[in-house]
Parts: sequence; C-alpha cells; structure tokens
Amino acid sequence: MNVKVIAEIGCNHKGNMKVAKEMIEVAAIFCKVDVVKFQKRNIKELLSEEEYNAPHPDPKNSYGKTYGEHREFLEFNIEQHKELKSYCEKFGLIYSSSVWDITSAKEIASLKPEYIKVPSAMNTHFKMLEWLFRNYEGDIHISTGMTTKAEIDSIVNLAIKEGRNKEVVLYSCTSGYPVPFEDVCLLEINELKEKYADKVKAIGFSGHHLGIAVDIAAYVLGAQYIERHYTLDRTWKGTDHAASLEPDGLRKLARDLRNVQKSLKYKGEILDIEEVQREKLKFKGY
Repeated sequence: MNVKVIAEIGCNHKGNMKVAKEMIEVAAIFCKVDVVKFQKRNIKELLSEEEYNAPHPDPKNSYGKTYGEHREFLEFNIEQHKELKSYCEKFGLIYSSSVWDITSAKEIASLKPEYIKVPSAMNTHFKMLEWLFRNYEGDIHISTGMTTKAEIDSIVNLAIKEGRNKEVVLYSCTSGYPVPFEDVCLLEINELKEKYADKVKAIGFSGHHLGIAVDIAAYVLGAQYIERHYTLDRTWKGTDHAASLEPDGLRKLARDLRNVQKSLKYKGEILDIEEVQREKLKFKGY
C-alpha cells in the first residue's frame, strides 16, 4: 500500500512568500515529502463583521489588531498561490491547498491542482462541497475532525449522489493543537475503513499530535495519506507551530513511513537473503 506524505504548511509561512518558498525547498530536498499543502480563505466571506473586528483569542499570536486583520495578513492571493504551485512543481512536489469558502474553492480549482482539501471546520459546508463535486475534476480530500458520524455519512452520501465518491479521500482527524495521545483515537481509521473503504478512494490520517510514532501506526492501520503540520521553527508566532513538525522530524517521518511501506509484505518461502544463512546455520539432521 503506497503512502503519500503531506507537509501541511498552512499559514506557518507567516504571510511571507520568501519563507513559504524556503519551506517548499526544505520539504522537497531535505524532508523528501510528496505533497506540500497551503490554505486559502476569503476572509470577508468567511467571517462576520463581528468576528472580523473581534480581537484574536490569543493576542500574542496575532499578526493584526483584530482577528480579521490577523487572517488577512496571513493570506496569499491567487496569483501567489499560482506561483507557489509552480515552485512546488520545480522541486517535484505536488501542490495542494485547503479551501475555507466557495470563493477560495473556485480560485484554487482554477489552478487545477491534483487534489483540493476540505478542512474539518468546513466539511459540513455542503454548498461548497456541492460546487467542488460538480465543477472541480481533481480528487477531494476531506478531514473528519469535530464531525459526528451522522455528518460523515451525509458527506459521503452527497459524494455518492454527485457521482464523485471514488475521488474522495476521508481523513481520520482530531481537531486540537496539539492533541494528547489519548485523544488521537487511531482506531477511528478502522471504523472509516469498515464503513467507507468500498465507497471512497482511500482513507487518510491528519495528525496534530507530538512526535512521529503515531503516524507509523496510522499507516499500518490503513491510512494511505499521512498529513502533518510543518514549520521551520516551532517557537515562531502563530497557533499551529507548536503542533507542527520541524524539518528533521518531518524528514524522519517520511523516511520511516517509506521503510515501513517496503516491509509490509508477506514472506512466502525462503528469501534469497536467507539462503546463505540456511546453508550455514540450518539444522540438517543426523
């Protein structure tokens, strides 16, 4: 079972294109991941006026005087996303982005990425899902954090109704930053497989925990896409950095996942590597 390793840059670039490009380079050359993913929001569409003008809930992490200004500061426009997509492709990476509203969905779809991600917060935005199913030809990856089982059924049923379920990847996810191990709930992957494996393209895992051991287990349980938040420095200002992997952690994760992928097969009879040892060590009887 092939595994795809996704470096979720999100907004960890601090609204700086130079930082975003450096993160792409490091993810490709040093970490050797498969995908780099960003986020796209239309802030005025996403937030009410009251939410826009409210203070950031954690002021020390804010890049603006209000929450809306903070979010605007961290946004790249569609031309910048187009530039980032080209930059990813220069390094052999797949570019993707999460979309948080219909305007952003239309903008990112215009770039024709291999897939678009719908984050947990927006997976019940059925108008946006419907637009993607009807107008975007690539795969649609959907996280299931903070989502009831009935809501997941509704999402999958909509995909089936629109004839797009075989282009859907469902991600097991717990929405928290960071998530303690007892709340990761890895066996959710089994439940998603049992209920939806024959209905969707694949199952993934989006982790917000610490370390990299859990991700290996998620892959062995059947998650074909492993997504982790990624930063160059976990001490940077912003709410996602603390739950992100720095480059060395992401590099080790990608390495370990691919090594586990190589090992997940049946042995069959005696392997070539064993023949010499068999000749030398195996009891031959008297």
